[in-house]
Amino acid sequence: MTASSLADFQPLSQAEEKVVALLRTGDFDRLGDGLRPEEATPERVLRAKFLRFLILGGEEGARPHEKGLRVSGAFVTGVLDLEGCRIAHDIGLKDCRFDATPVLRSAIIDSIFLDGSAFPGLEGEGLEARGNLSLRGATVSGEIRLRGARLGGNLECDGATIAWPDGMAIGAGGLEARGGVLLRGARLRGGISLTGARLGSDFDGVGLTIERPGAVALDLDGIEARGDLALRGATVMGEIRAEGARFGGDVDCSSATLAQPDGDALKLNRATIEGAFFLRRGVSVQGAINLTAATIGAIDDDRESWPQKGDLLMNRCRYGAFIGGPVDAASRLDWLGLQVPERWGEDFWPQPYEQLSAVFREMGHDDDARAVLITKERLQRRARRARTKSSVWRWLLAAKDGMLAITVRYGRQPLMAFLWLAMFWSLGVIVFSVAERQSALKPNSPVVLRSTEWTMCSVARSDQRFMPGTESFVSGRAAKDQTQLSCFHEQPEAVSYPEFNAWMYSLDTLLPVLEIGQMQYWRPDPAKPFGPIALNYFYFQTIVGWALSLLAVAGFSGLVKSK
Repeated sequence: MTASSLADFQPLSQAEEKVVALLRTGDFDRLGDGLRPEEATPERVLRAKFLRFLILGGEEGARPHEKGLRVSGAFVTGVLDLEGCRIAHDIGLKDCRFDATPVLRSAIIDSIFLDGSAFPGLEGEGLEARGNLSLRGATVSGEIRLRGARLGGNLECDGATIAWPDGMAIGAGGLEARGGVLLRGARLRGGISLTGARLGSDFDGVGLTIERPGAVALDLDGIEARGDLALRGATVMGEIRAEGARFGGDVDCSSATLAQPDGDALKLNRATIEGAFFLRRGVSVQGAINLTAATIGAIDDDRESWPQKGDLLMNRCRYGAFIGGPVDAASRLDWLGLQVPERWGEDFWPQPYEQLSAVFREMGHDDDARAVLITKERLQRRARRARTKSSVWRWLLAAKDGMLAITVRYGRQPLMAFLWLAMFWSLGVIVFSVAERQSALKPNSPVVLRSTEWTMCSVARSDQRFMPGTESFVSGRAAKDQTQLSCFHEQPEAVSYPEFNAWMYSLDTLLPVLEIGQMQYWRPDPAKPFGPIALNYFYFQTIVGWALSLLAVAGFSGLVKSK
């Protein structure tokens, strides 16, 4: 039966008499030295039912002060059951020891202070507190159940020690708090569940220690927090999971130790971080950093804090900028190289490279952006070749990809085609200049080839040659050591025939779309020394010119890029 008057509790213990005597003062009723007791001595023992009677208003002459009930140093025996109660003032039971789990299910209370107290758990499903639920420095040897609770202030567990190794030490799924969740310096054996919680401020776990290896240690799936997820200097043995979470501030893992070997140490799939993601100052990561489909305002990290190769997942992750750490293509390609899609049943993820390139471009690093896309093309094409079953088709793809790589960088640097054109132009100048000196060039006209001014330039002036057309001997026209080509240009009959120019001839051969006129009038002569070499190079350069011209056009139009 529920006690209805103070007389129902007679005789009162020494501690209870003191509480009644000081009830109206509003001061802390310190029992003994006010510190948390280890034993149930008469000057410390308060019955839970007696406390409940006073908390609910007591009776005339034994009513709590307007500030509420405040007791410290008590040893509370029995179950403090306030389920469904409406309490219009604060409850302060600091540095107390409870031998049974307090029950606050569906209660409506101003604020609850259990700072420094020890109890075997807390049942507070559906609790409504107009202010804070404070467990700072508390020692809890069981589960804290706060599913569906609503707080007008904070859930404060700074410095608390909570042990429930078989499950979630704090089960607060669906928690709504206008403030935040404070676990600074707390130590937990067991996990924390805040799935679907709504916080008006931060989840502050600076210096927090959670031990739940091999399982989910911090479950923040679907949480919405207007502030930060602060895990600076935290140690979390187990998985941190925040799928579909939304943080209005930062996610700060600076100097943290995150350990979930062979699993996800930090899983932020589909999470939205409006601020920055901090992974710096010597973070120790054992396990995967999973940012699949996450949206992040900015990233601040350092190379020393990156996870091991194979432990980074960035597919479909979007972020706005780098505000710390390396900002160059080489370093960030090493960063993306930590991804090993094969470990997760994929062959290649192109989106992380596209995203990195877009960020570089927005930050004004155009060359770095281009370098990232070139690497993306190379890796994506390699993955495509690996999927090809036909060895012949794989070889053809490799040849094509290799050609695109060295000529136009897969269409990402189409101007490189002009560098190759310039190189072949120069090489052609050398080849055709040598051919000219070796008389390995001839007019590209049958009429000129049969003319006297050309044929007799192959004969020295001291020699004669019989000409069937005139049935007479004609003296040669070439001076000593003079080439046939040079001699031909000196002939009055050849004044109207264009002179050979190695520079223009090489350019005319290389760019067939141009009509400079040199190729129309001159051609390598395979009958002369060096002639076969010049002729074969003539054919080769013509083909190369067409190919490079088409590749340049295709590169500028984007036709050779991977889709």
